[in-house]
Amino acid sequence: MEEKTKMRSFLKSMKGLSTVVTTLIILVVSVLLATVVAYYAINMTTTRVQEENLRISKAHIWANSTDKQAGFVIVNIGGRDTLIDKIQVRGQDMDWAVYVTHYNRTETAPAADLEFVNSFAGVGGRAWNWTTATKDLSLKSGECLIIYIENPGTISVADVGTTCSITVFTASAQYKVEVNVESASPAV
Repeated sequence: MEEKTKMRSFLKSMKGLSTVVTTLIILVVSVLLATVVAYYAINMTTTRVQEENLRISKAHIWANSTDKQAGFVIVNIGGRDTLIDKIQVRGQDMDWAVYVTHYNRTETAPAADLEFVNSFAGVGGRAWNWTTATKDLSLKSGECLIIYIENPGTISVADVGTTCSITVFTASAQYKVEVNVESASPAV
């Protein structure tokens, strides 16, 4: 019994940390947490600058009784090069081997709007060098692609006036634009 009494008196005589030491510990922990949060925020901001950023503009889908065509311009305004994996029109994949996709690589986007193209020898008075896509398209930072897709999927003359989407997929993002299907002059 004497031993129990000694143990109780020993435990009662022990004191906890002083309020000064406790305050210092809390202060140091909060400063460390704030430093970690600040470092994370700075890291996220600086790495976001190097991400891809594509802009789709001048998008059109044309249809008449014999021809269907989609055309648009993609500009890479991001800080790194990117690879266009696939393109969808109205949710349907435009497989490179099935749907004829013409593209022209330039350093600046065309000033004029895109028009329905009867022949890919020239557009708008320009003799652009059209290439037919057979695989994924690379797009360097600052470059521009003018893309035309012949007979895109399920588009028909009955769709004139309806809204359809064009979606461009890359490894890290997808870019979507919606346009109204327009009537096209028949090919000559």
